[in-house]
Amino acid sequence: MPSARAQWVPPFCPDPECASHADPGPWRFVKKGFFLRQRRPRRVQRYRCSHCGRHFSTQTFSPSYWLKRPELLRPLFFRTLACSAYRQIAREFDLAHSTVQHQVERLGRHCLLLHERLRPRQAPAEALVLDGFRTLESGHYWPFDLNLLVGADSHFVYGFQDAELRRGGTMRPGQRRHRARLERRHGRPDPQATRTSVEQLVARVVPPDTEVEIRSDEHLAYPQAFRRLGDGRRIAHHTTSSRAARTSRNPLFAVNLADLLLRHCGANHKRETIAFSKRRQGALYRAAIFTVWRNYVKPVSERRRDAPPAVRLGVLEAPLRVEAILGRRLFPWRVPLGGWLARCYYGRIPTRSLARCREHRRRYAI
Repeated sequence: MPSARAQWVPPFCPDPECASHADPGPWRFVKKGFFLRQRRPRRVQRYRCSHCGRHFSTQTFSPSYWLKRPELLRPLFFRTLACSAYRQIAREFDLAHSTVQHQVERLGRHCLLLHERLRPRQAPAEALVLDGFRTLESGHYWPFDLNLLVGADSHFVYGFQDAELRRGGTMRPGQRRHRARLERRHGRPDPQATRTSVEQLVARVVPPDTEVEIRSDEHLAYPQAFRRLGDGRRIAHHTTSSRAARTSRNPLFAVNLADLLLRHCGANHKRETIAFSKRRQGALYRAAIFTVWRNYVKPVSERRRDAPPAVRLGVLEAPLRVEAILGRRLFPWRVPLGGWLARCYYGRIPTRSLARCREHRRRYAI
């Protein structure tokens, strides 16, 4: 009896310029030998597209494409959610910490595409809860908010987006002088970053010509962002004081719980830590992994062991296992990306204190 891999048929041409890439109908290809490798599967079938002549293989459609250690993807998915830092993971698997970083970035890109492919596109039927999760990049002088939009009933994380902030709060005179030196050298964050981030996030989640209820705290930038939304979006905004008890009866409970889980699962989000994210882009990739785990894998309640938010919302019929999440490679040109999402996927979110923005520019392992 032939194996499942022997029966596998390439679904489309991986070349985005080929007409067979977007055509959902049958397309012509020919087998073009195979190659051997040290990792399983050791024998990999190669193909050639009859339309454009592009060569590819079965590995082209795997998330482990071009990886020397493909067996690490699954354990790294869980290690990033188990409050482990990159160097701790590297010591466990006897790796360079850069190897862990690169594979987590690939996982983050994959999860970003998976969430955009699965999330509902129609107007949310439930109220949405908005909040900014405060964390750090490169140290305490460079805070930023991770703005989350969560379903009030389903706890589904519809989306997230970053907003660079200026360090505030009580500071000693020496700290104020040091902040001034850093701002003269690197520039000062945009004071309207929160408003811009929330406006783009809501515009991405809420379709035009729809009405939705959004609950939030009393942040002054949120009403400004809602007023700037166009295309017929109507926002019913209700606020709750951030000093209210954060219990299950709080109207903001869904996003408060998401904030708690983010800080609980990520070593880079602890209040006092040396494992803070060195680049904001790295924190966003890990946030994408958390979003997929929270929405499609983890039960809403660990005690009741009920369904994940995506099943409760009707997006999926059953929870996803990590093997299913990593079962098929997703191509960025086949998932609608634009604006902030495209910049996040390709690693174009800068960190002000670092001169170089390390973009994702690989030609094939994209």
